[in-house]
Amino acid sequence: MRPLDIDAVQAFVLVADFLSFTRAAEACGTTQSAISLRLKRLEQRLGRRLVERSPRLVQLSAEGEAFLPKARDLLAAMERAVARCDQAPGHLVLGISDHVAGPEFPGLLGRLASHHPELALEVEVGMSPRLADEFDAGRFDAVIVRRQSGRRDGEVLFTDSFGWFTLPSWRHRPDQPFPLVSLSTVCGVRNAAARALDDAGLSWRETFVGGGTAAVAAAVMAGLGVAPLSRRIAPAGFIDAGPALGLPLVLPGSEIVLLSRVSDPRSASALRTVTAAFRGGGADAS
Repeated sequence: MRPLDIDAVQAFVLVADFLSFTRAAEACGTTQSAISLRLKRLEQRLGRRLVERSPRLVQLSAEGEAFLPKARDLLAAMERAVARCDQAPGHLVLGISDHVAGPEFPGLLGRLASHHPELALEVEVGMSPRLADEFDAGRFDAVIVRRQSGRRDGEVLFTDSFGWFTLPSWRHRPDQPFPLVSLSTVCGVRNAAARALDDAGLSWRETFVGGGTAAVAAAVMAGLGVAPLSRRIAPAGFIDAGPALGLPLVLPGSEIVLLSRVSDPRSASALRTVTAAFRGGGADAS
């Protein structure tokens, strides 16, 4: 039997993971048309349709669902074989902003483990200013952060938008200062929200300061107030109360950028898988 084209198998798995030809191409460092061609070759080799594609939707066929675990096994075996020939295992130290690592983060880690099983991955989620500073100091190989004031370096992945999030049942007492739930006082989004409230002449007080978005979400769920959050990471069930409360914009738009010094091929490939998940902030799945 003719052997399977490994590049075509990888293209199929990436399309299955992202349900997007565009993002699969980003992860492979190639073009959407190249991904389509590789997938077509694989389908011709197997004699079956693996992916159903429409202008707005990409999904696996029944044959694609059945072939996917076998394709993953094949890629993992190839990765292990290549790794044994290398002089040293790969290692990627990555920092991701609290306002970027959203609900798809666990799935992203799963994809990384699937596509790069021999790569040692170290990830820290934290505040953009600190992550950017520590990248400059050499602690991280790459960081995905909100662009800091005065910096023009980095590759823009998407422009984020923010809102004032709380539970639908929460009500503000007009005779009380606005209750702000936020991340640490070094958080740029928290400081931007505070400036926006001050500029609007609104009375406010900080009712909760959390060490991460999970803590902030818990405080909002407990009814402690309203949190300025990126729309893409706001938990399910939260609403943007800004328009109803007459609150100013938290930020007019915030660029999320990649800062990287990665050079070795294995880490660069893993980083492309990461950035493909974030590029466009969840853009189309075509």
